Amino acid sequence: MHLRAFHRMANRPFHGIVPPMVTPLSDRDALDVEGLQRLVEHLIVGGVHGIFILGTTGEAPSLSYRLRRELIGRVCQQVEARVPVLVGITDTSFVESVHLAQHAADSGAAAVVLSTPYYFPAGQTELARYVCNLTPQLPLPLMLYNMPSLTKVWFELETLRELAELEQIVGIKDSSGDMEYFGKLMSLRDIRPDWSIMLGPEALIPEAIALGGDGAVTGGANVFPTLFVQCYQASVEGDSQRLRELRQTINDFQGIYEIGKYASRYIKATKCAMSLQGICDDFLAEPFDRFHAPERARVQAILETIEHRVPQMKLA
Repeated sequence: MHLRAFHRMANRPFHGIVPPMVTPLSDRDALDVEGLQRLVEHLIVGGVHGIFILGTTGEAPSLSYRLRRELIGRVCQQVEARVPVLVGITDTSFVESVHLAQHAADSGAAAVVLSTPYYFPAGQTELARYVCNLTPQLPLPLMLYNMPSLTKVWFELETLRELAELEQIVGIKDSSGDMEYFGKLMSLRDIRPDWSIMLGPEALIPEAIALGGDGAVTGGANVFPTLFVQCYQASVEGDSQRLRELRQTINDFQGIYEIGKYASRYIKATKCAMSLQGICDDFLAEPFDRFHAPERARVQAILETIEHRVPQMKLA
């Protein structure tokens, strides 16, 4: 193992590629159980370093609490601690976040993940107080999640400096796409050198690692986990030639996200690709609908052009 990669693994709780797993559904409020089982194995065999459930890609805000609890239990039971399972607990209700966290702990999850509460935008003072009040109620380590495009609120740097004093908070995932902001997050290591700092946008993995990031929470890894795992490894090892090849493949793959004009096209495309691979159903939580035949054909065409370029994981 490369020395830099070993250092990251030894000193911070989460690193590498941690896919924000899609939630396989077969119908309204019904898990595609067989698809879920195939998906979990697909990710682990693909070499991922963790699995994040009930995030944006997992359609968490659209799922019932009953289904969320079922998903948590099934995933943790199947993973059997082979990789860490991180569970999203973002909610508009303080109490429901605590309940989800308790269920995650009871099921064997490694950590919980919290974004800023959505719908009513909180000010930074309110946000800091909210997290400070919530954290002691949680039975697991907490990762923060900056997703301003959907929650409308940032975790500002000064707020994070305050929250970094809480030992139970172990890092942050940033999905803003603002690399200047991401770079500034590294200053938090003056307070918490043990913090895991993870990126969301999958096209920026090399830049994130170069800035000092620990890895990425990339939706595309649902489809091609080995592609993103090897991009992470090449970034850590500084293999520029390999990175050029992998980045071109990732850029070509991301063409699936440009299909359609829907606000939900990212999730539609990801689930469509996984359906075409035979992994799981592409049913989406309402009000969204799956891609139809013309769009599916476009996704299929993109997959066919890059599948032969996707590296296969060499298992020990």
